[in-house]
Amino acid sequence: MDDKGYEISPWQLKWRGLDLEALHATESTFALSNGHIGIRGTFEEGEPRGLPGTYLNGFYEQRPLPYAEAGYGYPEDGQTVVNVTDGSIIRLLVEDEPMDMRYGSAPAHERVLDFRSGTLRRTTEWTSPTGRRVRIHSERLVSFTSRAVAAIHYEVEPLDGDIELVLQSDLLANEQIPTRTDDPRVAAALDRPLVPDFAAAHDFRAVLAHHTRASGLRMAAGMDHEVEYPANGRCRIETEEDLARLTVAVDVPQGERLTVTKYLAYGWSAQRSTPALRGQVEGALAGALETGWETLLKRQREYLDVFWETADVEIDGDAELQQAVRFALFHVLQAGARGESRAIPAKGLTGPGYDGHAFWDTETFVLPLLTYTVPDSARDALRWRHSTLDKAKNRSVQLGQAGAVFPWRSINGEECSGYWPAGTAAFHVGADVAAATSRYLAATGDEDFEAECGVELLVETARLWTSLGHHDAQGEFRIDGVTGPDEYTAVADNNVFTNLMAQKNLHDAAAACERRPGLARELGVDDEEAALWRDAAEHMRIPFDDALGVHQQSDAFTHHAEWDFEGTPPEHYPLLLHYPYFDLYRKQVVQQADLVLAMYLRGDAFTDEQKIANFAYYEALTVRDSSLSACVQSVMAAEVGQLQLAYDYLAEAALTDLHDLHANVENGLHIASLAGTWMACVAGFGGMRDHGGDVSFAPRIPPQLVNLSFRMTVRGSQIHVDIRATTATYRLLSGEPVQLAHHGNRFTLNSFPVTRPIPDPPNTTAVRQPYGRAPVRRGGM
Repeated sequence: MDDKGYEISPWQLKWRGLDLEALHATESTFALSNGHIGIRGTFEEGEPRGLPGTYLNGFYEQRPLPYAEAGYGYPEDGQTVVNVTDGSIIRLLVEDEPMDMRYGSAPAHERVLDFRSGTLRRTTEWTSPTGRRVRIHSERLVSFTSRAVAAIHYEVEPLDGDIELVLQSDLLANEQIPTRTDDPRVAAALDRPLVPDFAAAHDFRAVLAHHTRASGLRMAAGMDHEVEYPANGRCRIETEEDLARLTVAVDVPQGERLTVTKYLAYGWSAQRSTPALRGQVEGALAGALETGWETLLKRQREYLDVFWETADVEIDGDAELQQAVRFALFHVLQAGARGESRAIPAKGLTGPGYDGHAFWDTETFVLPLLTYTVPDSARDALRWRHSTLDKAKNRSVQLGQAGAVFPWRSINGEECSGYWPAGTAAFHVGADVAAATSRYLAATGDEDFEAECGVELLVETARLWTSLGHHDAQGEFRIDGVTGPDEYTAVADNNVFTNLMAQKNLHDAAAACERRPGLARELGVDDEEAALWRDAAEHMRIPFDDALGVHQQSDAFTHHAEWDFEGTPPEHYPLLLHYPYFDLYRKQVVQQADLVLAMYLRGDAFTDEQKIANFAYYEALTVRDSSLSACVQSVMAAEVGQLQLAYDYLAEAALTDLHDLHANVENGLHIASLAGTWMACVAGFGGMRDHGGDVSFAPRIPPQLVNLSFRMTVRGSQIHVDIRATTATYRLLSGEPVQLAHHGNRFTLNSFPVTRPIPDPPNTTAVRQPYGRAPVRRGGM
């Protein structure tokens, strides 16, 4: 089939035609997850495949980290997400010939990821090498409402007369996957990582249990089936240590079908025994069969109906962007919906990229979306951070500091980055956690969370800053030797982003202790410590170059030599793969939005004139070697009046995975960039800010769009914002009246819609990007 690729549709991601070379990408884009279980979008038949993967959030193997030379404070062990027992395999033999898309022909083939039903559907008409024709229809889901359950509905229909079919439904552990690393330690950890503990089968059900060698985590996977076939069929089930298989052999007459509904259940634990996990999985299977396929589908749809009622973003004027935004929202929901006591990994559960680690991406990019759309999921992600507080405090002691030092990258809360400028010096992660905590508390008023987790998170992160920083001879509070978001400027003094986020952390911690004096006393906070926090915040050093009229990303940054952008070949991006770090560190080149990100998150610390000047200066230095950058640049471009540029960057963020802009989508989706798509719409073109807990809007949209609208929830009240070329309308959909602001003018939103005119944008000159790094210019569709 020559006509292949994604079709544009507002509520679906549909792939038309057969393109085996694209499997590496579509297995990620078609992945299903609920935040607890993740299953990549591989073919049910198991082959052909790009990179198969089934993941359980938080289930990992441990491995030693490589160092050429040892150093004090270096983490000793890394963590790598494990491809666990694969239950998605349903092999098919047609008259003894394996159904394999590499052979025969597929005159019709399509796959559909449906954002409303929460399922992946597939329809294929296949002609075997000997000319026998069948139609296969499958639909799968990973349940949002039954956290441990996934299911596949698989139908085979003969198209050219009676046919003999054999179907094999597998549970397969220690699946062979392509080697994706040159590090022998990682390869060893992933070589048959699951040690068998138990295997049993009866009727149509089987359970396999395993554990990991080094991390000692236990897991169980189970499958059960409902089988519908004509008379004279035969079934049997068998197990080995790493394989369970149900085999169905049947003659299917023309006009009838073989139908199998496969229910899967997963469970894992660091403490519970293998028999307990077996019981958990068998209980989940029993519940799934009692619920049934149709009810699972119904509950999935109902769950998503509620989500889209509270989170949808509508775009009129660019159909591809509309699809991409809903694709982004759907996958961010999948990453965080039922993670509960676990982290939200940077790739979600769509692939093994970054070894399955969570970063500061979660708090800074993902949690703003969840806070205002699915606040329970934001709370759960913050509870995970709180559950790792002991590890963060131990890490702080190891580094000779007070308070908590949260990891740069981790699965279980322990630092596992071998890149010491980040793993040791990226202290801003603590302030990112604190900012997400403060945002959640302000947006929800969740007093229980504040008492149980919030105040302690704010206190222990604040304690780090008064330990790490110091007052200099001029009385300024300095935080030296840190790495901010821009990894091309590492171990620098007074990174503006870090200092401003620390300043907010200190103020918020002092305010929380003032609100809850009893809890503050329990945490050992007295009036003197709170006063020290306020004093450090008041005197925080924020570097500024008076000659240039811009903030310095860190001390002396604007005095460094500028990178030779015109002399850098396009194929040498990303720079970190082609140039030594020491050369990047001493030049004016920015990997990703850093000071520009500070202007978004701490816009209350900059004047409008400073934002315009800073944006222009750093736009000319930022090469966007990180997927985290485009969405932030879109937000600030919109604020300073560069609406076309904001539109271009929004499209780049939204299409990062669908267009595989970083050539690595095979390892999983970029969840933070997908969340940043919401940020670019709501905070960029919607102008939404929440400084100090006060929600305000300053909307403007580019001329290519007819209108942009979105929904969000503030303290239990659901609001709808509709933005057109010259006006914005605010509606209260449910809940109590809300205090808002429109371009600086405050108003109360109650049962009556409020429409306000949109002022003209600032009159600013066009900005430039580094040579060859301008975003693709976007036009309306």
